[in-house]
Amino acid sequence: MTTLDSPPAPLLARTLRPLYFSRFGFAIVWALLVALVAPHSAPLLTVLLIVYPLVDAGSVVVELRAAGTSGRSRISEVVNIVVSILAAIALGVASVVSPGAVLAVWGVWAVLAGASQLATGLSRRRLGGQWPLMFSGGLSVLVGFAFLAQGLGGADSVTSIAGYATLGGVLFLVSAIRMSRAVRAS
Repeated sequence: MTTLDSPPAPLLARTLRPLYFSRFGFAIVWALLVALVAPHSAPLLTVLLIVYPLVDAGSVVVELRAAGTSGRSRISEVVNIVVSILAAIALGVASVVSPGAVLAVWGVWAVLAGASQLATGLSRRRLGGQWPLMFSGGLSVLVGFAFLAQGLGGADSVTSIAGYATLGGVLFLVSAIRMSRAVRAS
């Protein structure tokens, strides 16, 4: 059995940098739409809730393909993909139950996806530009527990997830900018 090695850091950074810029733009637009739609249109909010983790899963698939078959990163990324797809399904169901149910599901997803993102960032430290994603992953775990508590407490609004997405997007932007060094070095 043969395996592919991870691509050199500059090559991987060339793939991830535009992806991270895209994730920043998506997160900002998505957060604005959630803030505008949440109080007025349950069906559109449901679509937005489902789309976010699916975009996350799709982005991680791109990262996984770009990274090759490197050990720990691959495992954490596969876990993130599975968790995000399951979260999209659960958020679709929760959106017709209550805002509290949405926050509880979002919280569980944030904890699991954040832990996965942290593990991936740690395994890619040599790439550079990963500290914002490690920070984002750790913060996601903490904020996820807060969302879970709010959801279980019967929250009546989901707009707080817009702030979560915005901060995550900003951290992807910082990471993309920091990766510019690796791209210039190639």
